[in-house]
Amino acid sequence: MYIYHNSQFIKDTEAAISPFDHGFLYGVGAFETFRVYKGFPFLLHDHLRRLQYAIDELEISYTIDVNEVSEMIQRLLRLNHLEDEDVTVRLNISAGIGEVGRLLQPYDHPTVLCFLRKAPILGNVEKNAAVLQIRRNTPEGAVRLKSHHYLNNILGKRELRNSPDVEGIFLSEQGYVAEGIVSNIFWVKDNIVYTPSVETGILNGITRQFVIRSLEALGILCKEGFYTQEELLSATEAMVTNSSQEIVPLKRINDQVFQGSDGIVIQKLTELFERYRTKLLSIDEL
Repeated sequence: MYIYHNSQFIKDTEAAISPFDHGFLYGVGAFETFRVYKGFPFLLHDHLRRLQYAIDELEISYTIDVNEVSEMIQRLLRLNHLEDEDVTVRLNISAGIGEVGRLLQPYDHPTVLCFLRKAPILGNVEKNAAVLQIRRNTPEGAVRLKSHHYLNNILGKRELRNSPDVEGIFLSEQGYVAEGIVSNIFWVKDNIVYTPSVETGILNGITRQFVIRSLEALGILCKEGFYTQEELLSATEAMVTNSSQEIVPLKRINDQVFQGSDGIVIQKLTELFERYRTKLLSIDEL
């Protein structure tokens, strides 16, 4: 497969990253994953805006150009003969080569990587979930970035190693519902949608933001806040969201059963996604 590596399009087997890259040594880096539908990158502007914020916070000197990224994606699609496929894109920016042991230094030459994978099939896919014993760690900074710091997520996945298809749900250190290992979570009770506040320390997912805006467009009340596990488990509908799989209805969390893909709110959101997948580059356009 061809990938993009620091302005070059090369075979993935030819790619090399310096052992002195601070993205490798110290985790100074961020990334975005998003879907491309037969050449159309969904919510591209929002993903790149969040990535720019992250690398600015990490003090990596790099300005993301939307047009350059768009052309990069289109060329990768052509090189890999994926123009007519639905793919996921991972765009990664790390600090680049730095002096070992020196944690305060300018990052003026970042490592930029981009590669494609065939996207998961969308449809009536339901999942089960389980509330994890391990708690969600607090963000490394003021807000959670989509950064290289993934140990908490990995430990959560290991807790469920005997149930690889189950999504783990983190509680915050204070015991409030936070987010999934690779997702945000929403649930429905009495025609109101609930989702944890970003103040719980969760990642403010792009799909999460799109769902909140979609609910507003549908005239469905959505409340963000601090909610207990008991409040989550008293719901009638529940779903997890991320950019690769969009909306995934939950059929079960622990022993509690939900409506899954039969949920009315989930159906309305799924229909709205289908309507806009190849029309919106930004949530603001909804």
